[in-house]
Amino acid sequence: MDLPRRLVAEWLGTALLLATVVGSGIMAERLSGGSVGLALLANAIATGGGLVALILTFGGVSGAHFNPAVSLAAALRRELSGREAGLYMLAQLLGAFCGVAAAHGMFGEPLFFASQHVRTGPAQWWSEFVATFGLLAVIFGCSRSRPEAVPYAVASYIVGAYWFTASTSFANPAVTLARAATDTFAGIRPLDAPGFIAAQLAGALAATVLFGWLLRDKSPLALDLMANAGEDRTVKPLHDEA
Repeated sequence: MDLPRRLVAEWLGTALLLATVVGSGIMAERLSGGSVGLALLANAIATGGGLVALILTFGGVSGAHFNPAVSLAAALRRELSGREAGLYMLAQLLGAFCGVAAAHGMFGEPLFFASQHVRTGPAQWWSEFVATFGLLAVIFGCSRSRPEAVPYAVASYIVGAYWFTASTSFANPAVTLARAATDTFAGIRPLDAPGFIAAQLAGALAATVLFGWLLRDKSPLALDLMANAGEDRTVKPLHDEA
């Protein structure tokens, strides 16, 4: 697909993802009778279901990144140029805020309002590192062995990570920034967003380096390791859900 269509797909897909995350969080909180565990379960299931549908819908157009960490990894692996990756990230960020606004509109909330939900500290940051590392690991590994299963694997991992991480697995810088603009169940205090984003980017970089070696991908980060062995340097796609 040409770049404008890919950018629209990234914008729209990310918007629908955030509408799913924030909207289901609002609905879950309203219907759970004060049970945070029940609300989190509903939020996680809705997010997983939405992810499967959205990756299947947009994967054949843009690759369905919906996540600056994934686009960064694609740029490091030379699957996107630096310019393309930057535009992907901008489209994702704009889409994320549009999705929050859409969710608020559906539930009669203000368009944007800063979250007061405190999420900070070493345990939270480490959780985001692990969550993002694991997400990239699933994409890299599954795209090598079962590319058609990537949408289901990614969604399953995110649903699980909602529960096994202390941070409930944001694992996405665009999602983190947009969720700072909603004082609902899914929100994060704006002051806490930079720590999450730094941990997410670190996790994405670590996964890109490790899996470039582990799977012997011909990514830029693995090419130098392979140069002396005289191996073929054909770049393989990050993932191809379509």
